[in-house]
Amino acid sequence: MADLADRYAAWIAEHSRAVLIAVVVLTAVVAAGAAVGDAGSAGIGEFDVDTPETRAGDYVATNYETDDRIVTQLVVRDEGGDVLTKESLLDGLRLQADARERASVESTLAEPGFRGIENIVATAAVFEDRAATANGQPDTSQPTLDEQIAALEARSPEEVESLVGDVLSGETGHPGGATGADATAFLPNDYEPGSTDAESRLILTFQSDGTADDEEPQAAYDAQVELETLFDERFDDGFVFGQGITDEASTNAVGDSFAIITPVALVLVLFALGVTYRDVVDVLLSIAGIAVVMAWLAGLMGWLQIPSSQLLIAVPFLLIGLAIDYSLHVIMRYREARTGELTGVDSDVDVRTGMAIGLGGVILALAAATFSTGVGFLSNVVSPLAAVRDFAILSGGGIFATLIAFGVFVPALKIVVDGLLENRFGRDRAKPAFGSTPGPVNRLLSAGVTLARRAPIAVVLVTVVLASTGAYGATTIDTEFNQTDFLPRDAPDWAKSLPGPLAAGTYTIADDATYLGENFRAGGEGSQAEILIRPSDSEGALTDPAILAAIEETRTSGGEWGTIDAGPDGSAAVDGPLTLARDLAATNESVAQAIDERDTNGDDVPDEDLAGLYDVLYETDAEQTATVVERTDGEYDSIRLVLSVRGDASAQDVATDVEAFAAAIEASAPVSATPTGGPVQTAVVQDALLETLVQALAITLVVILVFLTALYWIRHGAPSLGPITMAPVVAALACLLGAMALLDLPFNSETAVITSLAIGLGVDYSIHLGERFVSEKRDSGGISESRTANEVSREKRDSEGASNNRAGSEANPDLTNIEDVLSATVTGTGGALLGSALTTAAGFGVLALALAPPLQRFGIVTGLAIVFAFLACILVLPSLLVVRERMLRRIA
Repeated sequence: MADLADRYAAWIAEHSRAVLIAVVVLTAVVAAGAAVGDAGSAGIGEFDVDTPETRAGDYVATNYETDDRIVTQLVVRDEGGDVLTKESLLDGLRLQADARERASVESTLAEPGFRGIENIVATAAVFEDRAATANGQPDTSQPTLDEQIAALEARSPEEVESLVGDVLSGETGHPGGATGADATAFLPNDYEPGSTDAESRLILTFQSDGTADDEEPQAAYDAQVELETLFDERFDDGFVFGQGITDEASTNAVGDSFAIITPVALVLVLFALGVTYRDVVDVLLSIAGIAVVMAWLAGLMGWLQIPSSQLLIAVPFLLIGLAIDYSLHVIMRYREARTGELTGVDSDVDVRTGMAIGLGGVILALAAATFSTGVGFLSNVVSPLAAVRDFAILSGGGIFATLIAFGVFVPALKIVVDGLLENRFGRDRAKPAFGSTPGPVNRLLSAGVTLARRAPIAVVLVTVVLASTGAYGATTIDTEFNQTDFLPRDAPDWAKSLPGPLAAGTYTIADDATYLGENFRAGGEGSQAEILIRPSDSEGALTDPAILAAIEETRTSGGEWGTIDAGPDGSAAVDGPLTLARDLAATNESVAQAIDERDTNGDDVPDEDLAGLYDVLYETDAEQTATVVERTDGEYDSIRLVLSVRGDASAQDVATDVEAFAAAIEASAPVSATPTGGPVQTAVVQDALLETLVQALAITLVVILVFLTALYWIRHGAPSLGPITMAPVVAALACLLGAMALLDLPFNSETAVITSLAIGLGVDYSIHLGERFVSEKRDSGGISESRTANEVSREKRDSEGASNNRAGSEANPDLTNIEDVLSATVTGTGGALLGSALTTAAGFGVLALALAPPLQRFGIVTGLAIVFAFLACILVLPSLLVVRERMLRRIA
């Protein structure tokens, strides 16, 4: 294999111009895919898992009339003031009128359009006016928005306040259903009954733009953004919250983030490259190679029809970091060959010979690193998420493109450029490799060798302790998935004060989500969970009176449901057959009578003939009843409970509370109660996804371990170098997980993908150091595992008595040789590793300045992964190699 590598490098050096032209043509063909195909954009998406929760969700979707309207929430706020005044309520109604005048908003509205306490109060005012002027039966039709505005305008502030008090106390009712219970649902959870003022109130907007279930309702989302503009014109304080608002905020935050971090990252990376290369030409050559990689990346997305997604933002950063690493190894090894720093190579070799020697010594390491890093990312193709699979495929293709760019293109380009500069312009291109000459960098890189020389076992033990601590910390890491963790955070003052287009915007969307979750129970997307109730056996009956009693007992038990909202009476906000019956009874005498006739013990819970009660509910309002009770051919098959939950809570916390609520019902009635709904199914899906990613991570470690063991066994007869090379990677991964737990960074389906970088980059660093160690050891006549015991004994006898200046070397000459090999290894390859770690850590680390939390986490986790991987490679691997040599000598 070494001979094959040398012949390959010699062929590249000999045909550099032809190779250069071929790669440029191939790159043009691949890059054409960017123009040929455009798959658009896609979200992270969901996938199906076969669990009781998801089966219950499918059952509900098939057998129940569910509300598929899009809900936008408008919060009117006046801290220390009152939002229930005449003027504030009128402003709310006028806002609704303004919105309905906009065709782009009006076309997306679904019944009833807008709903808020202003509508309830104004409707009550209209009915009062109709009753006062009616000669006979007053008009009971729903009043128009203009009628509502006129009715409030005609009243004094004091009259409006009195009407608000009547509505909130439930003393005023009308055929439209404006009851006190309805009104308080639009006020904060801490509203005190009897009060006629509040610091905030909620307005709900119901939308539907007619798109298919698998399509984004973009028209409705655009209308939300337009509605936000109208809201800001009307109110000084408050906000609009909806999916369209969060999407726009996230998009703008990503744009602002890149506007801030791109120049910072560019300056840092160019500075690091400048310090490492100390040569403008080599910096430009690296940038040219990166350009080739980016062209392949864009082309592959087009040819493979991969849609862009938030997850794919990470791929260019990954490839840039890997490209810089490959570039440094190729160019630094070339420099070592040109200056005679490589063992057995004379100085003053020409450009072609230098590249042939340098590339021949590093190309197998690059290929091995490409394979192992590629496996680290391609393992994610087992993910059930399409976006994660796309991430894996695109990363794998990009990593291969990186090998093409820096294993073929850049070596050929450097031969052409350096040959031109030396032959035509007389510029000497033989420069020392970074870290190879005496100085602070050399001393820093030699720290691991010094530790390996003085106390290798201590280093290994300390590493085991740190890795074990990190692994223990990983057991406490947060694995919850919270949608609010993905909402943009507001920028610091310095980011807002940047000049012109660099200035960041103001983002309150995360605070708005928290405010909604803490203060209101009437929520939008992600704020409802469900429980599907069916008989526990085939002979059970859904009309068993114990079922309603169990639901009501659980709802009013005062249980600690941290994520389930509380209703006006303090009990859990759960809608079901009984709450529907009570709501209908408020305006329908037949329903009220049906409840009274079936309540034999006076506890307001029917305890007989539930089938007859459900019949009355269907006769009164079949559409509403079909949302909570399933009827098939006159038989009642299931009950659906709808729970109002905190939209800002994690999916796992919501699922835990809903499961506990369902279990309490099962304990009191002969039924099967299965939790389901958006947050519950999200928790199940995310947990299943995380499990698959962890499995892929474990498989990746095993595959790479087997590959490295086989590689070192076949090439060098040293299979133990596989586990030795892999050990620092595992230690770095354990420390990374521990640091994530310490920094309160979650380990979920998002960050599990990111931790693949820890394996990919860690293995890359270890392979380069391990390959260089073997090369230096071979050139210096070191021992390998494949040598016989007689050969080792003979070498020991031949070396006895040899003089050496180091203390103790007479008794241990082979160990002294290993220390020299390690020194040459670390100072040779370590400079490239340090330069790579500096540039990639800088490039990734600046993402911590991003306003979008996913980008922040990506930057922090990746930066930590790079730091831990580099430190483990430089400080730990030398000691492991020394311990290995000692063990081999003892065995021999």
